[in-house]
Amino acid sequence: MTASTTGGPIARTDTSGLSTSPKGTSIDMLYLSEPEVIAAGVKDMARCMEVMEEVMILVAKGDYRMAGNSANSHGAQVSFPESSPFPEMPTNGADRRFMAMAAYLGGRFDTAGVKWYGSNVDNREDGLPRSIHLIVLNDKQTGAPFAIMSGNLESAYRTAAVSGAAAKKLAPVNAKTLGVIGPGAMNKTALHAMTTARPSLDSIVINGRRRVTSETFADYVRENYPQFTTIEISDTTEGAVRDCDIVSEVVTGRVGSENYPYINGDWIKPGAFLSLPANLKMDKEYTTSGKARLLVDARKIYEAWAEEYPAPSHETAFGMIGLYWQDLIDAGELNPNIVTNIGDVFDGTAPGRDFEDQPILFSVGGMGVEDVAWAKTVYENAVKMGIGTKLNLWDNPDLA
Repeated sequence: MTASTTGGPIARTDTSGLSTSPKGTSIDMLYLSEPEVIAAGVKDMARCMEVMEEVMILVAKGDYRMAGNSANSHGAQVSFPESSPFPEMPTNGADRRFMAMAAYLGGRFDTAGVKWYGSNVDNREDGLPRSIHLIVLNDKQTGAPFAIMSGNLESAYRTAAVSGAAAKKLAPVNAKTLGVIGPGAMNKTALHAMTTARPSLDSIVINGRRRVTSETFADYVRENYPQFTTIEISDTTEGAVRDCDIVSEVVTGRVGSENYPYINGDWIKPGAFLSLPANLKMDKEYTTSGKARLLVDARKIYEAWAEEYPAPSHETAFGMIGLYWQDLIDAGELNPNIVTNIGDVFDGTAPGRDFEDQPILFSVGGMGVEDVAWAKTVYENAVKMGIGTKLNLWDNPDLA
């Protein structure tokens, strides 16, 4: 099985630009389990960071489409009520939802796809991840699926790699101390990304809601990252921010700022890089002061969230700090030109900092185009390596 120029094994593009099938009406796809995506390189963080830099530049240029009328929606979500007269219907809980993140990404990827997942924080009590992900890639012309794969590692690595690529560009060159707020699975991949971006890191400060999770994360660091000669556990968020060159904050949970961790701008070290892909609360005065550079993966996804959810959407939708910035923009309290796409920084059309030693606040909302790009890369590796199981959709469709 070989990959085609349009993205999959079942179609090719001829010289007229029309999509044709080398096997007539037969459609096959490649299935990749989690062990197979690992074998195909899903954990190659350095390569994933390179790919995510490409993605962010394409997004900044507009060579992509996502869900919704604006083509910028994070996805379509099924959520649940606080109570229900139907005994079998789930009720609302922390991170309980189903989500379909559909996207098309242009450039050399030129592929459509969707990440579909269910999420429930109670999964952890059963030894399962909070979210369970599946990814499907489709031919852009016919719409036929050509790959289906386990998506948990793909999702975790692409999220961390976006921040890692930004840190490689903007974190202090000789960064020594990493602060980790939220010592869970997402900060394990963030740790991989930050040490890839800055191998000079040798000290870590860990802050979690529970001491036991911080201690477990500390054991993980000792086992997998021997370059960290100093490992500290802090009982406060402040302890994982002050004096840290890089901070990775990944805390999920219920919507509402009373549930979000808080960072005071006065705690932030000059020139520090803060990766913020989860819930966070900060003071308006610091946010609007210009003391910190405000960067996002894509401004338009926060604009779409703000259109889809009641204001203030940082309180009603999701807790990413970039959504708080959008609320301030919509209220006329923050100049929209202050918030910059990281893709514009990557391709040199915008500065990384306004002045030397300016801290960087980088909000990462997550986009389906990232999943398409990294899943497509993993798929291409798998095809070259002969990994995966061919599944037949049909030889001839019953209805056509």
